[in-house]
Amino acid sequence: MSGHTTVADQILQFNEELAETTLQLPPGYAVLNPFSGPQKERVLEVTTAFYRKYFNDNRPRRLVLGSSPARRGSAVTGVPFEDAKLLASETGVEVGGYAVSRPSAGFLDDVISGYGGRTKFYADFVMSFVCPLGLVKPNRQGREVNCNFYDNKKLLGILRDFLVGTLERQLALGTDTSVCYCIGVSGNFEFLSEVNEHQRFFKRIVPLEHPRFITQYNGGRKEEFMEKYLSAFRGEGD
Repeated sequence: MSGHTTVADQILQFNEELAETTLQLPPGYAVLNPFSGPQKERVLEVTTAFYRKYFNDNRPRRLVLGSSPARRGSAVTGVPFEDAKLLASETGVEVGGYAVSRPSAGFLDDVISGYGGRTKFYADFVMSFVCPLGLVKPNRQGREVNCNFYDNKKLLGILRDFLVGTLERQLALGTDTSVCYCIGVSGNFEFLSEVNEHQRFFKRIVPLEHPRFITQYNGGRKEEFMEKYLSAFRGEGD
């Protein structure tokens, strides 16, 4: 980074670039782009308030990467893994019609609290995605549902250059590349590991179970998984 550009400036610039992005997907698939969607003005207001609050400096941070924004989560707010209700309480900016507390945001909110709160957490980490735009397709009932960039080979083949390019772009945000934390231990981790073998973006990648897997199927083990996240983030056992 050069001059007086902050991490906040760079992330907001990255989001502006995403606003101009169009992806040609296979039939049936669609992109959710919060930065150019119907709520783009509100999203800009929310993201600007959020990033200026927590990233208004030049500190190198480690990346925490999910797969892609959820249809009713980050694909609406523009802030990775932050639910609309949590964001409203954090920034005072309401995101209309979507004050739904998501399980993923709720679990990560607890992890962030355990780390010492948002100011401390976001001083050390940037949360983002391998695919920074949301992906959806209709289910058998014709309803739009989330899908993953690694759902099939054709989709991944089409998206590959975009995914590698945006990963490279995110490293330019003054990222500490000593370690990357990957949310999702299967498809997301496999793709990220495979890319990293060729590109050497990160010295190592630490896989962490997806919050949805934890909250939906392993609710009784939440404390155990929280401790796993916190131990990884604190660099214990490195």
